[in-house]
Formats: sequence, C-alpha cells, structure tokens
Amino acid sequence: MKIYGISASPRHLTTEYALNKALDLLNDEGFETKLFSVSGKQITPCMHCDYCMENKKCVIQDDMASVYDDLLDADGIILASSVQSGGISSNLAAIMDRTRALEAVDYNILRGKIGISIAVGGDRTGGQDVVHLKNIIYFMIHGIIPVSGGPFGSNLGASFWSNDSIEEIEKDEYGYQSLTRTVNEFCNFLKKYR
Repeated sequence: MKIYGISASPRHLTTEYALNKALDLLNDEGFETKLFSVSGKQITPCMHCDYCMENKKCVIQDDMASVYDDLLDADGIILASSVQSGGISSNLAAIMDRTRALEAVDYNILRGKIGISIAVGGDRTGGQDVVHLKNIIYFMIHGIIPVSGGPFGSNLGASFWSNDSIEEIEKDEYGYQSLTRTVNEFCNFLKKYR
C-alpha cells in the first residue's frame, strides 16, 4: 500500500523532520511511502473560478499537478503542517482548496482513503489542535477516513513542540509518543479497510 505525506511548511525543517519519522515507521511496516514538501514549490491559491467544474482540470499549471497524481495513487494520506498564526500553513490551505479540481472529475475520487494529521508548533500549545481539526475537516469533506492516535494523548493526531529547531524537536519525547500511537492506528486502519 502507498502512503503519501505532505509537509506543508515553507521550510525544510521541523515539520518535514516529523513527517520523515512517520514515514520511516511506515516503511518499517512494509508500506511504500512518498514525501512531498511545499518548500521551494509553486502552489498558487485557488481562484474558485469554476474552470475545473467545466473542464475537469485546474486552470492553474504549477507544482500542484504532481500532488493530484500522488493523492489519487495513495491509500493513506498524511497532512503535516507547521502551526502558523494559530492554524495550518497557507501552503496547506492552498493545497486543500485546489483539491476541488479532483472532485470536479469525480465527487468520490478520494473517498475511502485513510488520513492522519501531524502538527508541529514552536510552542507546546501554539495551535496544534487547530491544525488537527482543520486537517480532520478536510478529510471528512473529501470522504477520507480520519484516524487519530486514540484517546490517550493523541486524540486528534501527532503533536510536536519544536521550539523552532531540529535540536528541540529531537528532544520532544511526548511528541514521538503521540506520533507512534497515531502511526500505529493508521497502520491498523490501512490493513483493515484498504
């Protein structure tokens, strides 16, 4: 089975680091994984022009083209975002909005895939839950089954406190516990429902 992870931070730092840790755990379980980083990519915000509704493709030609292909190919999807202004990154918001072009082709095109959320904040309570809730809402809108790490410490997904550095995120034992629980549940759902 194929897992597609999106690192929605504009930097190749802590969010990408946490996502790579998740993908490593999934590789160890035998899943095929792929990481997409928005860093250095051009993903223009959706213009809500309805071009996709009539033409079954997005009018904007940019790096979102590969995201479309990989979302379709994936059995499982991981949305990893840095906390920005108390919520998801603007990069992830653009990706979410641009997914509309896929549903213009087929309303059920993502339905039944399994999804998890990873949130990385510079502060312990910097908005990680808000990121998870936005990711979960996105999953629900598109028929993707949202999975958490369960009711004991990872209620919405994997949450990290990075203090804005690789050195600090490496020390976040609680974050890794939430990641391990979330990835374990993700594996269980993937094996049962995909």
